[in-house]
Amino acid sequence: MQAQLKTKLAFFMFLQYFIWGSWYVSMGTYLSKTLQFEGAQIGLAYGAFAIGAMIAPFLVGLLADRYFASEKLLAFLGITGGLMLFALPMMTTFSSFYPMLIIYCCTFVPTLALGNSLSLRHLDNQKRDFPLVKTLSSIGWIAAGITLSVVFKGEQSAVQFYVAGTTSIIFGLFSLTLPHTPPMKTGKDVSMSEILGLDALALLKKPSFAIFILCMFLICIPLYFYFVNMNQYVTELGWEFSAAKMSLAQVSDVLFLILLPVMLSRLGYKKTIFIGILAWAARYFLLAGSVDSVSMQTMMVFGAILLHGVCYDFLFIAGQLYVDEEANERMRGAAQGLIAFILWGVGAFVGTNLAGISQQANTLAEPIGNIAHDWSSIWIYPAWGSVAVLVVFVIFFREPKKVAKEIGNP
Repeated sequence: MQAQLKTKLAFFMFLQYFIWGSWYVSMGTYLSKTLQFEGAQIGLAYGAFAIGAMIAPFLVGLLADRYFASEKLLAFLGITGGLMLFALPMMTTFSSFYPMLIIYCCTFVPTLALGNSLSLRHLDNQKRDFPLVKTLSSIGWIAAGITLSVVFKGEQSAVQFYVAGTTSIIFGLFSLTLPHTPPMKTGKDVSMSEILGLDALALLKKPSFAIFILCMFLICIPLYFYFVNMNQYVTELGWEFSAAKMSLAQVSDVLFLILLPVMLSRLGYKKTIFIGILAWAARYFLLAGSVDSVSMQTMMVFGAILLHGVCYDFLFIAGQLYVDEEANERMRGAAQGLIAFILWGVGAFVGTNLAGISQQANTLAEPIGNIAHDWSSIWIYPAWGSVAVLVVFVIFFREPKKVAKEIGNP
């Protein structure tokens, strides 16, 4: 039964990240090159995802934990989101595109926390099995990038939203085949704060958990410079099939997801997350490197892309597992909603807006060939920002006692 369950959950993750990967990487290029939006507007557009993430914990806490089975709510969100994606290509001005994108993100982002919570609830060995199930999310992202680039050549086209919308409807229908996951708090005497998922805030009373949440918020500020700017950067470098080439990041993702259980069992959470933050700093220093050789620059950019597995898995996936271990059964869904609120909500909102402002501030008065921005200046700020977060994390975060005993640390 567990083998069949893991197969279903893995395909669910594949579809979920195929949707996301179909538009998120290339949207900035489409908005800049096709719709002629300014850098600050592009940053705001990426911030729409953050607004959805800030709403998601309340939606999950109010509906999934109290009133509706998770798989049925996932089905509704997937199908509704697909219809929203089909409407986006009709919006060609910022004043129409931006509100519709916010509405869509409010349907997609809750599926991330819901999917994680559902998976962790049904898997027998979360620490071993969850990273393996999540490998299909990376493969879904890779497949989306290749489909968009090679099949449709759609990085600068609205076709990306039609691809994502079709997949979203399939995702919604498939969600109905997932294990029945009734709300945890039905029929129980619960407070309004617990219904809304605010009970997870009690975890902040633990000093190390509070430091973890603070560092997750701080690292989100520099890291969203990558998501907002990267596809536009390589497009200006003259890369063809940019979305497909950038999907090499998810190849790295698959490899390090497989390694993650081993790393956690041997190193624990602190050292694993430390490596993840360090990789973000290294990625930005590679991108900020100013070299005369085109081949050397290309190698450095590919190096930054291939660091993605360490950047994402050792930070975000390890972080989600840490949160799951710190939370009890009753508040597990709310705790996953809290980390989603930080990673994809407030942190993303600040990070994406600063990335857009930085892009606009570093726009060249006279483009040099295809290069329209001072990219070295854009990348150096998140590089040093990541270093600052790393210092805070190393000094103040403490390994959970249970994990410290398991890895042999006093």
